[in-house]
Amino acid sequence: MSVGVRRRAPRLERIGSTRLRIFAMLLVALVLAGMVWSRLAYWQVARHGQLAIQAQAQYRELVNLPAIRGAIFDRNLTQLVVNTTVYSAFVSPDQVPAAWRDRVATALVSIVGADHAKVMNILGSTSKFAYIARRFPKDKADQLRALKLPGVGLEEDTQRSYLPGIASGTTLAANLLGFVNYNGDGQYGLEAYYQKTLAGTPGYISSYRDLANREIVLGTHTHQAPVNGSDIVLSLDANVQYAAEQALADGVKKDNAESGSVLIMDPTTGGIVAWADYPSYNANDFAHTDTAMFKDNVSSYVYEPGSVMKVVTLGGAINSGAITPDTVINDPGYLSVGGFRISDWDHRNHGNINYTYVLQHSLNVGAMKAMQAEGHDAFYSYLQAFGLTKASGIDVAGETTVPPPSAAQMADAQYATSSFGQGIDVNMVQMLAAINVVANGGKYAPPHVVERVGSRINPLLLQPQRQVITPDAVAKMTGMMEAVVQHGSGYTTRVKGFELDQAGKTGTSQIPVNGQYTLDVWSSFVGFLPASHPRFTMLVVIRKPHAAGSDRDWTLNDGYITAGPVWQKIAQAVAVDWHITPGAH
Repeated sequence: MSVGVRRRAPRLERIGSTRLRIFAMLLVALVLAGMVWSRLAYWQVARHGQLAIQAQAQYRELVNLPAIRGAIFDRNLTQLVVNTTVYSAFVSPDQVPAAWRDRVATALVSIVGADHAKVMNILGSTSKFAYIARRFPKDKADQLRALKLPGVGLEEDTQRSYLPGIASGTTLAANLLGFVNYNGDGQYGLEAYYQKTLAGTPGYISSYRDLANREIVLGTHTHQAPVNGSDIVLSLDANVQYAAEQALADGVKKDNAESGSVLIMDPTTGGIVAWADYPSYNANDFAHTDTAMFKDNVSSYVYEPGSVMKVVTLGGAINSGAITPDTVINDPGYLSVGGFRISDWDHRNHGNINYTYVLQHSLNVGAMKAMQAEGHDAFYSYLQAFGLTKASGIDVAGETTVPPPSAAQMADAQYATSSFGQGIDVNMVQMLAAINVVANGGKYAPPHVVERVGSRINPLLLQPQRQVITPDAVAKMTGMMEAVVQHGSGYTTRVKGFELDQAGKTGTSQIPVNGQYTLDVWSSFVGFLPASHPRFTMLVVIRKPHAAGSDRDWTLNDGYITAGPVWQKIAQAVAVDWHITPGAH
């Protein structure tokens, strides 16, 4: 019995071990199956979308449909910017037989001005594609096409073209309009500010092809039409713009100035009629232009406005009841404020004078006393109301502002100098819009350039304008500004026929360098015409004039000598072009 038992034990052990092996194999199989199914789930579920896209991409053909960029028109619907078709030439070297290389290179040299040696190097290379010349006109493309050169192709593109300016090296209103780069992106000015509006939205055609290059239709959503850009209509007048650029260029050259700018506004709407800079640039050749030329001096440059600020100071003081045009003050030629002795420009004792005389002769002491009469808080509130403490919001890219300190942080001396336009920074848009309050019956007209986008009117034109000063204060301030032209420093700006119906103010301010004022100046003149029913308000600023004889007498660089004649010449041209008559409504 005992022997029999011993014989069965090994068999039971073998059966047990076999079952263990089977169990282990089943377990391994289950693990492997789980791994396989998890990977299948990963690829077929988690990664399905990505794999489908990659698979489709191997057979997908996508053709972009570019949108047509919107045109830009002036107020008279003169087209200022047009889209033109240009061409680029390229070569596929492997498609040009060796015997043809010299002939192809010679033709490209003759027609598009390519470099013969460079073209020959490209044709002898292993390259499959290379541009030879970019963005040339249709007549050259037609010449190349007619030759039917092997391996030479043409690529069509669109380019913005701008109207010529006053000289061959400029285009009209270049600093206002900006330009469009080769990627189709607006740069500077209106082209940048209205990029999305003008550019539109490109479309596409999408299709799929099999290995035999046969089209496979995958549903109906294979085409998206482009949405062309909107046209915009400006308040700008191309004729006035041209006259402004011409007169400005002549004035800057005559007075050997660094630069100059002109800004003209429609008094009732705030629409910009002209926006001129000199020197300027050729927007059609932006790729070969010094980038420093692209910066606009009208809205992207701040300056100390000088005595044109006295219109704001006295206008606010009259409106608050602190002074009248006939209020008499004593002007000894200087005033001590905050530990500083601040003088009139001529350092003379003027004795007892009224505020009309102060404005006529641009006296700093009078401006400071007007500011003191109304008080710091009231003066600061008028700076705000006239739009001089924040950006104007002009619809042009790149507006630069340097707001003054808060009312509580301004020192007494800064209040004093700000009253006559030193120690306070503005851009020309801010300054002209402030003066335009007087021309617009005491209301602030938000400055803008675009009147319509497509058929939509600029919302600014539909908003009520805020009242800054009363009509009575406007009448008094206008009379004082008329006196500047008739009897004061504005005599150089008198427009024939409007001598008794023209309002203005001169300005001259020293330019600081490293915190110290220098003898270089900004000279300016601002005014509106006719005074009785203003049709336009204009500001001229000349930077660093060095007029003949100014090395001996720096006052020859003053605003009435340098900026005034430019203002007069442009105003005369506008009066003729717009058929403006004095005293008529």
